[in-house]
Amino acid sequence: MALNRRNLLKAAGAVAGSGILSSAIRASEDEKAKGPTRPNLLVFLTDDHAQWLQQSYGNTEVQTPTMASIAERGVKMSNAYTPCPVCSPARACFLTGRMPSQHGIHDWIDENPDSSAYKYPWLKGQKLISELLKDAGYHTGLVGKWHCGNDRDPQPGFDEWFTFWATQWPHAGELEFSDNGKRMPADGFQSDFFSERAISFLKSHYSDMSEHHKPFFLFVGYTDTHRPHNQMPDNLVAEYKDATFRDISTDPFAKVHGTPLAPFINDVKGQEARQQYYAAASLIDREVRKVLEELARHGELDNTLVIYTGDHGLNAGQHGIWEKGNGTSPQNFLEESIRVSCMLSWPEGGIAKGLECDIPVNHCDLFETLLDAAGVSLDAKTAKEINSPGHSYLPHLRGKPAAPWQDRMICEYGNARMARQNGYKLVLRYPYKGVQWPNEFYDLRTDPRETTNLYSNPTPEHARIIADLSKQIDEFFAVYTVPGHDGMQLEAQPTPTPAAIWLHPGPATN
Repeated sequence: MALNRRNLLKAAGAVAGSGILSSAIRASEDEKAKGPTRPNLLVFLTDDHAQWLQQSYGNTEVQTPTMASIAERGVKMSNAYTPCPVCSPARACFLTGRMPSQHGIHDWIDENPDSSAYKYPWLKGQKLISELLKDAGYHTGLVGKWHCGNDRDPQPGFDEWFTFWATQWPHAGELEFSDNGKRMPADGFQSDFFSERAISFLKSHYSDMSEHHKPFFLFVGYTDTHRPHNQMPDNLVAEYKDATFRDISTDPFAKVHGTPLAPFINDVKGQEARQQYYAAASLIDREVRKVLEELARHGELDNTLVIYTGDHGLNAGQHGIWEKGNGTSPQNFLEESIRVSCMLSWPEGGIAKGLECDIPVNHCDLFETLLDAAGVSLDAKTAKEINSPGHSYLPHLRGKPAAPWQDRMICEYGNARMARQNGYKLVLRYPYKGVQWPNEFYDLRTDPRETTNLYSNPTPEHARIIADLSKQIDEFFAVYTVPGHDGMQLEAQPTPTPAAIWLHPGPATN
């Protein structure tokens, strides 16, 4: 029988304005944790939730108090990035600790169960963080979006699996989930079911005598901030009826970025989409609150490393487009596309309270940070096979950095690669079947909106920086590339989606 909770969220009250967690959570802070020495790991990795759409990061209209409270109780990473500005590759980077040219997923994967891309074993043979943690004695679960291949069947390392049966849509209505590989029809709000299942995981963990002595790793992936931007609860949309969206820049599309595939039109529908996007962030905030309150009821909040982050960013009118890296042809690495929020708390683990950390980090670094927190030391053979470019930033979270940190960030998306350092951004593009778009270079210090491509006519100083960043990109991928998965050799690899940007070249001029 299909479950029906469609009206639960519509009946709920508006999001609280305070960034402080509920009394149940506050009470747990006064208790001595009853959990294991090793921390529990609770990761919220949400789809399309851009860094700029966060109360904690300075947005003056969005209401995300629960997420802000994670930063208040812990650390906010002010320079967190995605390794790839589109869904599937970004998620795979966290799960494997590897770049797309290592794990082999270069674009979002077609969700049609009959498609060859859906059936293809994209991450087969690769060590997932779930496997590493399970082998180390963790009780593991996934709730929500997977999107790294076949969603229906439980993936390696996960004891429990609750995700989509086929597609992640719709956000509400008649839904189909995969409950440990068994089809489960339902009717209601998608996120409500995800929160309920996450809470069920926690309840069973602490009631099962065979599991409660273990720490847990729970991965929760909400999708409400992903298109289509509709179906959010009426009361939350109403919260943004009079919003001005003043935190969204109004700059027009710059031709240096090619062709806008998803242009933003500032009309009634455009404003309604923004209302829905903001309401989606508030909805997820409320769902996160439910899960944290359940954790607090078990007295385990302080001994849990809680992370809230997004797989990548999104433009909601910035640069005149809507979408992320695939909102333009060629693909883009705009700041709004690559910047993500990342907030972490773990009081008993010595994580500082109310700290803002500005080192550049990404999902590969988060992979290593979780293993470090869990006390998982990889043997030499496994470490060599994974060959993660990530580094644990746990010492920085404790305010005790042990070594200098790399001040550069590298991203890739298909046949394009980016390096960002010291206020400069270089994008190198590589040919696909004879088509190649121009390279790009921006001085973000004087051109933060990325409107002027300086690559073809650089100053002597810019030419030196371009040469240096180009060398860094080449040296990086000489180490972090697996034969057969190289983004520069897409012709010889399976196509994740018929909509892959490199399959539909637009004008190749700046």
